[in-house]
Amino acid sequence: MLPADPGLAERVRARMTDEGAEATPGAVAAAVLAEPGAALLGEHTLRRVAGRLAGEMVGAGPLAPLLADPSVTDVLVNGGEVWVDRGTGGLRRVIGTLGDEAYVRRLAQRLASNAGRRLDDASPFADIRLPDGTRMHAVLPPVALRGPYLSLRTFRRHAFSVEELVNCGTVDPGAARLLRSVVAARLPFLVTGGTGTGKTTVLASLLSLVPAAERVVVVEDAAELRPAHPHVVSMQSRAANVEGAGEVSLRELVRQALRMRPDRLVVGECRGAEIVDLLGALNTGHEGGAATLHANSPADVPARLEALGLMGGVPRAALHAMVVSALRVVVHLHRAQSGQRELTEICVLSHHPDRHTAVVVTAWRRGSGPGPAAPDLDELLSRHGVEPPRPDGRWRFTPGKGWS
Repeated sequence: MLPADPGLAERVRARMTDEGAEATPGAVAAAVLAEPGAALLGEHTLRRVAGRLAGEMVGAGPLAPLLADPSVTDVLVNGGEVWVDRGTGGLRRVIGTLGDEAYVRRLAQRLASNAGRRLDDASPFADIRLPDGTRMHAVLPPVALRGPYLSLRTFRRHAFSVEELVNCGTVDPGAARLLRSVVAARLPFLVTGGTGTGKTTVLASLLSLVPAAERVVVVEDAAELRPAHPHVVSMQSRAANVEGAGEVSLRELVRQALRMRPDRLVVGECRGAEIVDLLGALNTGHEGGAATLHANSPADVPARLEALGLMGGVPRAALHAMVVSALRVVVHLHRAQSGQRELTEICVLSHHPDRHTAVVVTAWRRGSGPGPAAPDLDELLSRHGVEPPRPDGRWRFTPGKGWS
């Protein structure tokens, strides 16, 4: 019976190779239809068989249904085991196995080859972007002791609105009003937090609030930001090919973006010397810029920025001066033990009077409301022509005096 034929995939692959056909879903379906006895099968069965083979030959194979599940954020493969993260409850193992280690290795190498990357004993690890936008990191044995190990971060085509983030509990309603004001005032900001806390999701939601008349230029290592905005220009860095040529760094893209008339310059994730170019841009009239940054807490942000700035050859004192002049707000996210992603603090970046360094002071904290820097943030908003959101309808904000 054709659907259960173990040699079907090899015959289809051989037929497509002989015909010089590109491995597309349509070409796979045509090759299946050319098999003896295929005409006797129903249309539904043929479509199912062709879809399965196309997944094995073109897409992510057996992992494709998991990557297509809108509730799944991460798919992790440890040898033949598969684990998924659906955003709540932590990682859960998927019943069954993906296959033996040889199959997982072939799958990883095929995906890497399709992306123009090398993955073999000489280059046992690779960062890969799948055609649907999914990010995959692969590590092969013997580096991966019980591997191969695959780590896939799914790509979300839907940009969550701020209202949706409020409804799912990620953003407090009071914080949402404050964030709207920050975007409207064109205050440059960082979205910070650990891995998997939802930094990219929150940043995309905030960029969706940018007025439609403004041009948003986004540079990223892996294209993930898809804000609901009519004028977004996205650029993605490129790694060197197997010959070691063709690299386009994130730092170079930031420089190019400055020549593209950006109203808002956005770096998807700062993790290297590109922070120097971003700070330089924000110090020279490019208001409203934004980026994400890995940090365990808001207090760690200045140290993280200092470390990245030193990679770019900027002295410590000069780097802190640039940070205080360029950045205004830090939006920090945390992931609870339950898996819930939460915006926990909104802070103001200011200058420490004694140490001459940047310091982060809380303006709003989840569960307790306004913090010590709340008046400073209100002043910033008012200075940029935006009335700070009122904590209570009976209160009124007065520049220089705060709420009264």
